[in-house]
Amino acid sequence: MAFPHLQQPSFLLASLKADYVNKPFAQRCQDLVKVIEDFPAKELHTIFPWLVESIFGSLDGVLVGWNLRCLQGRVNPVEYSIAMEFLDPGGPMMKLVYKLQAEDYKFDFPVSYLPGPVKASIQEHILPDSALYHNKVQFPPTGGLGLNLVLNPFEYYIFFFALSLITQKPLSMSLHVRTSDCAYFILVDRYLSWFLPTEGSVPPPFSCSPGGASPSPAPRTPAMPFASYGLHHTSLLKRHISHQTSVNADPASQEIWRSETLLQVFVEMWLHHYSLEMYQKMQSPHAKLEVLHYRLSVSSALHSPAQPSLQALHAYQESFTPSEEHVLVVRLLLKHLHAFANSLKPEQASPSTHSHATSPLEEFKRAAVPRFVQRKLYLFLQHCFGHWPLDASFRAVLEMWLSYLQPWRYASEKQPQSSDSQPRCVSEKWAPFVQENLLVYTKLFVSFLNRALRTDLVSPKNALMVFRVAKVFAQPNLAEMIQKGTVLEPFQEHQQSGLRSWSQTRALPSSFLSPWPPAITDASFKVKSHVYSLEGQDCKYTPMFGPEVRTLVLRLAQLITQAKQTARSISDQCVESPPGRSFLSWLGFCPTDPNSYYPANDLDEMGQDSIRKTDEYLEKALEYLRQIFRLSEAQLAQLTLTLGTTQDENGKKQLPDCIVGEDGLILTALGRYQIINGLRRFEIEYQGDSELQPIRSYENASLVRALFRLSSAINRRFAGQMVALCSRDDFLGSFCRYHLIEPTLANRHLLSPVGQRQAASHARGPRLSLRFLGSYRTLLFLLLAFIVASLLCIRPLPCTLLLVLGYLLYAIAMTLLTERGKLHQP
Repeated sequence: MAFPHLQQPSFLLASLKADYVNKPFAQRCQDLVKVIEDFPAKELHTIFPWLVESIFGSLDGVLVGWNLRCLQGRVNPVEYSIAMEFLDPGGPMMKLVYKLQAEDYKFDFPVSYLPGPVKASIQEHILPDSALYHNKVQFPPTGGLGLNLVLNPFEYYIFFFALSLITQKPLSMSLHVRTSDCAYFILVDRYLSWFLPTEGSVPPPFSCSPGGASPSPAPRTPAMPFASYGLHHTSLLKRHISHQTSVNADPASQEIWRSETLLQVFVEMWLHHYSLEMYQKMQSPHAKLEVLHYRLSVSSALHSPAQPSLQALHAYQESFTPSEEHVLVVRLLLKHLHAFANSLKPEQASPSTHSHATSPLEEFKRAAVPRFVQRKLYLFLQHCFGHWPLDASFRAVLEMWLSYLQPWRYASEKQPQSSDSQPRCVSEKWAPFVQENLLVYTKLFVSFLNRALRTDLVSPKNALMVFRVAKVFAQPNLAEMIQKGTVLEPFQEHQQSGLRSWSQTRALPSSFLSPWPPAITDASFKVKSHVYSLEGQDCKYTPMFGPEVRTLVLRLAQLITQAKQTARSISDQCVESPPGRSFLSWLGFCPTDPNSYYPANDLDEMGQDSIRKTDEYLEKALEYLRQIFRLSEAQLAQLTLTLGTTQDENGKKQLPDCIVGEDGLILTALGRYQIINGLRRFEIEYQGDSELQPIRSYENASLVRALFRLSSAINRRFAGQMVALCSRDDFLGSFCRYHLIEPTLANRHLLSPVGQRQAASHARGPRLSLRFLGSYRTLLFLLLAFIVASLLCIRPLPCTLLLVLGYLLYAIAMTLLTERGKLHQP
């Protein structure tokens, strides 16, 4: 990707581009370090856009740059260490950023590469709800290619860094790259630790001039008219900086804008992805009214675009599906934010200590999660829960959600884990967090229940996910705090108007240092404002402990019981069938029964230990659900009885759950689940002509067809002679009947869901079958016989005669045994 208006003739840029092609990676980085140290900002600003793109790749995904998402220390230790040192927050690249920042250079960033909702909003001339975009949108000149954001060097660098996670092509499944070991993941962690420190203050930038540190960005006048989502107040940050010109000013108040910018960019680029329906729901009635006034006032004054801006907004449809790598990085961000927000000392965290002496960093810690993350994360999680495939990769989304739900895990004053296996009690100090994030607990829990009801719980990975969610929500005192929030949901009409007017302001976060709304002491108001801000004014809230959710939990408990039974059945069959049974059956030493195995499942591939683990996960998950929703033992026992898990006298499973219809038995939803998960099955066997049955996997298809044609020709040619031989009453007749007559179908039964009926007996005459010669097992036996004979110096012809003689002796013995058995039959 190129920016023509930024590229000026520069010998330095041309030289670096040539070195990029001709020199190795280590030499190029050494040259860049020297260039950054020696050249002035006037020369460096011409190479900055190219350098950022060459590192992080182009925004259209064509150029991969240094491919930080695949760079690992254990695979490429030299390149990894050089790249990490160069891009470290205290490294040469950041020195270049601060060097350009001191000279107040600006760079254009195309709006077309921003997340879908932001791009649609700006294209309609509506200012997004984040202060990150204020005074940065530049309307294109006549003949321009599109809208641009005018960014300072730090913003430009962080924009590219954050978007490289989204714009670059997903990692190939064949690479087997562990995200937590790659350079990009570790750089995110370093930047968060540097700019959002849990201890101390944000390190000041490198001094690039005698004047001291680089200045913060100055306010700019908007380059195009915009409506806004709400009333954006003057930031306290600007009041701190714009009036402090002293060199001895507080560094934290001067440089905290970097921390705010970093967090805003990460949140906007990684979490601002959702559908058009969610996009419209985010706008409060106040914002919708303001947008309507704006459209009426500027409809005749603005330029006439090719497509009306209103149509451009409604044409927006977010088709974004996050990758597993994307979700893991977001989880890292959430974990660090919890640690950052909870690093305040008790006297600093207390609202009664708020004063003008409070540092901006402390204010930022209080505001980081509720002002920046809460709302967009909820929408992002809803998008993932609704669009993620029903497979084991959902574990990444699940762990991200559970990490956000448990801020106490990342608090600085961690309580020691108890000696027993019982989880520690969740302190009442976290009740405000639970109330302010009630929908993240309750509504997403219902979404997870709906997903779990559609997955195969016999799978160890799916069983583990159910266990993880149940274990988190079963932590002592957590369910009680959630229930306290849910009972606050009904409200009176006289409270509604005041709450909505407050929530309209609350629903539209701007810069974190905008004036705080009045403190809400009423827990009921706190819960309702949270619900309104996330779900809109016309939302219908479903309590987590209401009858609807309880019904879903009972269904899940029933499926868990079914899955436990299936896992135990597979475990019993694995015990009865040793690992070598399939090989022995293939060799013919054990009878094969293709109808006696359950459908394929990852349990079969992971061994007996995983089956035991799965049963343990399901057992504990059921116990946790019983604790959370206070299910009685009688209810769980009734679920077990309704499953019909009893076995018949032969030890075989009963038929799947069916109802009797006009045409026979009809599978119910439970019956389909039983079949899919291998809990029940129909005992169906092949009942047709053995010569015409489908070719098996242990047979050679071409050879079977050729042998069938040969045997058919022999049967047609010698049919009369075969009948005459089999009609004899002597030993020769018995010998021919043993080989040429197939047992009749008179005693076979056709099994179907409709019922059982005896098949009509089809009288078949004597015939020869050579199909056994098409089996790989038979061919292997013959090959081994000839190899052993060659080792014993027996030629192929004598070996063939010996095999024929041996078979004749075997056939004579079997004929005598068969005739004797018939004589003893009643």
